[in-house]
Order: sequence, then structure tokens, then C-alpha cells
Amino acid sequence: MEGLWALNGELEAIAAKLANGKRLDREDGIELFRSSELLGVGRLADKVKRQRHGNKVCFAVNRHVNHTNVCVNRCRFCAFSRPPGHRGAYTLSLEEIEEKVQQAAAVGVREIHIVGGLNPELTLPYFLEMLRRVAAIVPDATIKALTAVEVDFLARVHGVSVEVVLDRLKEAGLTCLPGGGAEIFSPRVRRLVCPGKISGERWLEVHAAAHRMGIKTNATMLYGHVETFGERVDHLLKLRRLQDETGGFLTFVPLAFHPKNTQMKGWNLGETTGYDDLKTIAAARLLLDNFDNIKAYWVMIGPKVAQVAMGFGANDVDGTVMEERITRSAGGETVQQIARLDMVDLISTAGCVPVERDALYNVIREGF
Repeated sequence: MEGLWALNGELEAIAAKLANGKRLDREDGIELFRSSELLGVGRLADKVKRQRHGNKVCFAVNRHVNHTNVCVNRCRFCAFSRPPGHRGAYTLSLEEIEEKVQQAAAVGVREIHIVGGLNPELTLPYFLEMLRRVAAIVPDATIKALTAVEVDFLARVHGVSVEVVLDRLKEAGLTCLPGGGAEIFSPRVRRLVCPGKISGERWLEVHAAAHRMGIKTNATMLYGHVETFGERVDHLLKLRRLQDETGGFLTFVPLAFHPKNTQMKGWNLGETTGYDDLKTIAAARLLLDNFDNIKAYWVMIGPKVAQVAMGFGANDVDGTVMEERITRSAGGETVQQIARLDMVDLISTAGCVPVERDALYNVIREGF
């Protein structure tokens, strides 16, 4: 093979499969992660991305609202959560949430992202009123709110099905679900890092229910802690299988683990490397052949690595964000927001064409 496909031996078989339109399997996925040919894996992923998106990279003018850090789960990888009654615990009032959204409306926000802990004092009426107020302030924005873990929690609190909860949320203004709570689907890993959280299978069930109801969702994977390459690949293949069945996922978001301030800080786990970040994004692009969008989440990997990731299969860098608290709690040192024009510059100086989108990937503006 010549040109782009002239790769070293360990990737030649994978390149041949891609060139012939064949789907990669578990062994291929593990080989991608094990390969020392980072640039080779990146070239393959960039080729696939360009076939689908050309040179375009998306971003959103978005606002994050983390309404509470009170959580009964207390996952070991999470530095954000606090138990009920803790002096560091907080819960935003609906008026405080309104103020944050009004500030975002002033800069033309088109996506509101709302996630928080499992606070037993917050029941469904709180979230329904929250969504109604947010939708009233920014009627042209899409509202991406509540992870599968939060939806499942509300269903259990009220003794109803997740379908009932999702239907009520949708009526109140919910546009789509974020992908948080997936972590790594492996039961072995979940027993170690988040024993109180719903299972990986339950996460998939909630997303499948949302898809059946016409609610699009995102998918994530928290990587760089105690999981193996095989467990990463198994996670990705389960997402691919559900996408085959429903077509309901909008994007995949690899989330780089940050150990600082977590219960895992003494486990001798460092932060992910740029090498691993880029490899994970590229492998996701190649394995998740039925996902349109792969995100380089700059909040967790930094703007500079996110720029490089645009050449490793990523066609999305999230957005302006505005006050993301969860990664910050775990020692994340990136800025808490990037202005719209700075985001445009981030993408264009990487040689790509910036495209502003909403949470559903509807194009707001292209060609700045």
C-alpha cells in the first residue's frame, strides 16, 4: 500500500480493513491501543474523519451548570461530590440557576449543560421547574441535562420507570442527555472506582430508553485509571452495538482521569499523557464507525492537546463551557471558559474550519 496507507507492519492489517470498508473487531482495537505507532494510528483516524467531515471542527457556545455537589454515591474517582450535610456541600436555588443562565444568554449561548450529584433532597419537581425556567430564558438554546445516573436515581426515588422520568423532563424542555456516568462498563473496574453507581448495563438501558423516546444522547468513557486496554475496547464496542440498534448517540467524549483530590490520589495513578489522550481519541474514531462525532474535550486534556487531536480523528472540541466545576475539583488546571472568538481561533490556527453548533449538532454558523 502507498501514501497514507503505507504504515508499519502492526497497523497494516487494520489499514487494509479500513481501506476495504470492513469493521474493526476487539483484537484490532487492542492493537490500536498497544501500538507504538501513534502517528500511524492518528493518520488512519484523520483519514476516516476527513471522509466524513472534511476539515470542519465543531464547537458550541455553551454554559455548564453544576447545580449540586451533594451525592450519595461518593465515587472514588470523583473530587467534586460531597455527602449530605458536609460543610463543603452546596445546592443552587432555582433563582441562582436563572442568574447563571441569564449571564450566558447575554453572550449568545446556544447550549446549556446541566449535571450534578445525586442529592436526595432534589426531586423531580425541582428539575422540571429548572428546565422550564431555563427554556424560558434561552428559548433558542438546546438543553442537555441529567446523566443516566441521575435519571435512574429520580426513577427510584419516585418509584416510576425511567421512561416516565424522561417523558416529564422532555415535556419541561429537555433536549438531550449528556454522556456522564458511563465511566468504564467493566464490572471489575466499577467495583474498584464507583461501587455505588449503577452498572454499565443499566447505563446502557437508560440511554436505550431515551433513544426509543426520540431523545438523543452523548456517550463517554473515563480512561487512564485502573482499566486495561481490553476493558476500554469492550466499553467502546458496547457503545457501538447500542448505536447499531438505536442510532441515538450524538457524540462520543473520552474523559481523561484526573486523580488529584480524589479518593484514588494515593493509588499511584498519574494524569493521562498527551500520547494516551491522542491514542484514545484516534482509536475511538476508528472503532466507533457508526458515531458521527468524536470530541476532544479541552477542559480535561487542555486546549493545546485538543488542537492536535483535530488531526487524530476529533471533529469537535466541546465549546466555551463557562464554569465547569467537576474537572476543576479534581485538579484540572485549564481555564474555566474560552470566549467564542478564541474558540474560533483555536480551531482555525490548527488548520481547520470552525463550525458553531448546538447540542444536537445543528449548524449555527460556519465560516467566521
